[in-house]
Amino acid sequence: MTVLLNGVAAFLLLTLLIALIRIWRGPTPSDRMLASQLFATTGVALLLVLAEAQAAAPLRDVALVLALLSVLAVVGFVTRVVRIDRSNV
Repeated sequence: MTVLLNGVAAFLLLTLLIALIRIWRGPTPSDRMLASQLFATTGVALLLVLAEAQAAAPLRDVALVLALLSVLAVVGFVTRVVRIDRSNV
């Protein structure tokens, strides 16, 4: 079972690398925000897989905090975009 979980963790790390590239090269701020959401979601999944593989319960708490911070980042981004759109009208 540990080998399977380590394989899943390696796949998630590859996904994180792809998300980093997308954040770096994203043509618009919306693309970058979506990639950062992918980064956060994959990070949560990676932490949960590692928590199970290593039997480390505190990693679940870290995953929960990362998920909550991700939501706050999206709310901040959307608030900023709405404010910019209202000023252009």
